[in-house]
Amino acid sequence: MEYRILGKTGLEISRLGFGGIPIQKIDAEGTKALIADLAEAGVNYIDTARGYTVSEEYLGYALEGVRDRFVLATKSMARTKESMAKDIDISLKNLRTDYIDLYQVHNPGAADLEKVMAEDGAIEALIEAKAAGKIGHIGITLHSAELFKKALDLDWVETIMFPYNIVETQGEELIAECERKNIGFICMKPLAGGAIEDADIALRFIVSNPAVTVVIPGMAEKKEIAQNVAAASDTSPLTEDELEKIVKIKKELGTNFCRRCNYCAPCTVGINIPGVFLFEGYYSRYDLKDWAMSRYSSLLKTASDCIECGVCETRCPYNLPIREMLKKTVSVMGK
Repeated sequence: MEYRILGKTGLEISRLGFGGIPIQKIDAEGTKALIADLAEAGVNYIDTARGYTVSEEYLGYALEGVRDRFVLATKSMARTKESMAKDIDISLKNLRTDYIDLYQVHNPGAADLEKVMAEDGAIEALIEAKAAGKIGHIGITLHSAELFKKALDLDWVETIMFPYNIVETQGEELIAECERKNIGFICMKPLAGGAIEDADIALRFIVSNPAVTVVIPGMAEKKEIAQNVAAASDTSPLTEDELEKIVKIKKELGTNFCRRCNYCAPCTVGINIPGVFLFEGYYSRYDLKDWAMSRYSSLLKTASDCIECGVCETRCPYNLPIREMLKKTVSVMGK
């Protein structure tokens, strides 16, 4: 296992980390077994979130007695000082620890980010928690390249998490900038939300980029750990055959895959188009049906609200058939 320093945090972490979303598919005892397998494999970085239902709680149970072997990260959608302070305490209780190595602002939009940094915003709570020793470092997770660029210049940002995979390469230049600025880069969605079936080539592609500090695929089974460790540990140059596979995957997914760049916005009737496709992907490809449906149902507008005006398609830089994709989402999600 290769280990890297996570930017200005100074934390030494495994190049392959553990994404905690799939824990929702197993139970507490299964999570405990999984954590033991991760430790044995040399994986020492764990990422979860307040929004991943039981993930923090199961991990807290599983980490008892072995907490010191892992660098632990979680995140919150809280935007105000009061709500963030509350979430930090809940995370500490759920994870059964008195210290969280990295606490992240979870996927803010442009307006959210302003709120987070305003007076009585979430950053105040994070800074106070850091001073009190409750958390060690502060990061941010994003889906927008525009906000990624902005985050690079925020003095409180020590790490940035962003989607990066074979078909989502819109952040490559910004990832390189992370390395130049000593900001730890955490790669999420390495399999493009499950759209990329070949995990070996997907992870080989990511670790071939030296600016990626850690990649965090979701894992729920021991065999997935072994497979992913082998792929992420292979730092030899990509072969001609592998490069051809990458081109093929890009071609197959490039015509019907939402990269969540948000250029399609604003929708005429207010549908969060990337969000709709994101939750449908979790439902269809991650098999997180209950969680995905709960999140999808919380949207103010769903795919069924589409009036087929087609304005979104004129803005999409990838020429996606968004109207047809929304119809498919309705057939899957029921609305």
